[in-house]
Amino acid sequence: MVTPVLDVKKLKTSFFTDDGLLTVVNEVSFHINAGEVLGIVGESGCGKSVTSLSVMGLVPALTSKVEGEILYKGENLAQASEKRMRQVRGNEIAMIFQEPMTSLNPLFTIGSQLMEAIRLHNKKLSKKEAKQQAVTMLKKVGLPRADELINEYPHQLSGGMRQRVMIAMAMICNPQILIADEPTTALDVTIQAQILELMKKLNEETDTAILMITHDLGVVAEICQRVVVMYAGKVVEEGTVESIFKKPSHPYTKGLIQSVPDMRQKKERLFSIPGNVPKPGSLPIGCQFAPRCSYAHEKCLKETPYLKALSIEQKVRCWLYEDEKESIV
Repeated sequence: MVTPVLDVKKLKTSFFTDDGLLTVVNEVSFHINAGEVLGIVGESGCGKSVTSLSVMGLVPALTSKVEGEILYKGENLAQASEKRMRQVRGNEIAMIFQEPMTSLNPLFTIGSQLMEAIRLHNKKLSKKEAKQQAVTMLKKVGLPRADELINEYPHQLSGGMRQRVMIAMAMICNPQILIADEPTTALDVTIQAQILELMKKLNEETDTAILMITHDLGVVAEICQRVVVMYAGKVVEEGTVESIFKKPSHPYTKGLIQSVPDMRQKKERLFSIPGNVPKPGSLPIGCQFAPRCSYAHEKCLKETPYLKALSIEQKVRCWLYEDEKESIV
């Protein structure tokens, strides 16, 4: 039995508002093993990014409440002090944020930002040693003229180069887990492919586990081994990439896959799931997806379905599979 490097159990993240406690992530559970790439997919507003920020301990403590367990090598980070989280962040669990232009400080050079990340977790290193490590890492992520690049500012770099710098910054301390929040969203298709290839290469070389947060199923198919599908703050389906793509079970997963254009077929109109993701605080009773689901029946509108194991590889949260025999206990 492989022990997961990260095991999230019944994570519940809520925010304090004038109308009371607003739950954005509702009892989400998943795990990731060393060297594995796990994808979390869903539309905007499903709770993917809040899940990743909760794992990193970056949800504002004064305005939010995080419940459940975030087990990193057996240690519950949900109960860790801010001092301990500062040791973990960047050193053991690193994150690539969605927009590299706003993630990099425009007032400091690329080199100074990389060197700060290195020396923060290894105070024994001299500036010269830290600079050499920074240059080596920039070369590793495929950036040209790394010796000159460390003296340049973020605005002097293209979007693809900035994203490579963000990956270099995340990987500089050899983390056990890398969380990538929509790392290719703002990039063109060619640069997207290069960034994904780079992440696959780093994953294979360093055995770093990657948690890939995206709404792009093409990215999931390219890089992930397993996938968790989220909707309205809950996990609605989980399984291997092969099982999810070959035989999607939840109507929402089917809709997401159907929404991907097929280049082999010519259609006048592309498919889209009707309606929108409900806002936290205005969730419907019963199954949250029921108002948008063509399979919905009376029970779906009254009772919330539970996550059911269809096989060793696949779980689904849907009343359509109520009578199916569970394969695992």
